[in-house]
Amino acid sequence: MPCLRHVICTILLSAVCAVPAHATDAALLDALQRLAPQANPKVLGLALDATRCAVAHGQPASDRLAVIDYSLPSTSPRLWVFDLARRKLLFHVLVAHGRNTGNNLARRFSNRDGSLESSLGLFRTLDTYEGHNGYSLRLAGLEPGTNDHALERALVIHGASYVSRAFARREGRIGRSWGCPAVRTAVARPLIDTLKGGQYVFSYYPDARWLSSSPYLTCDPARTAAANAP
Repeated sequence: MPCLRHVICTILLSAVCAVPAHATDAALLDALQRLAPQANPKVLGLALDATRCAVAHGQPASDRLAVIDYSLPSTSPRLWVFDLARRKLLFHVLVAHGRNTGNNLARRFSNRDGSLESSLGLFRTLDTYEGHNGYSLRLAGLEPGTNDHALERALVIHGASYVSRAFARREGRIGRSWGCPAVRTAVARPLIDTLKGGQYVFSYYPDARWLSSSPYLTCDPARTAAANAP
């Protein structure tokens, strides 16, 4: 006769498995919306859709998710970092876009080296290093043709003195990078340490071409398989 502990564990496991995936997704989205009421719920939903699709097609799961909404002006905090496992908001901060992406408002995005523009889509974080901009975090772009040149372009998260409220008051925008999602110097190290080592970063803008072709937003099996190919 099975022990009582075994019976209880079996019942609990069955109950968890019986919860439909879409119900779990809806509950997580609802939690993120409560944590970040200033964020666009559509953008949060797309970020979760993209990461769920990536994991379903072979990318490793992660506990943390950074969401950048480039449809917001640079003077607004538009970078959120969530702990998905503990359902906590860890950071909500200013983030720069590329010099050629726009002034206060982002307009243009590129995957091309030398463009000085930001890139959209889903990224995974890699390792950290000390470079020209101090403590920095490498990003690997997961979307062919959209952000997969991120490594060779050296698109990294780093701190920058031009990402500040004082700069925004003086110039009407925060400073711009060469395409990197730069953050305030004071927050850079703890934010980077939170995201390093294989977490997801999702960069959004209402670009019709990208929204309709992203392998992780359409979750088309052929496109996703191509994106995940080594």
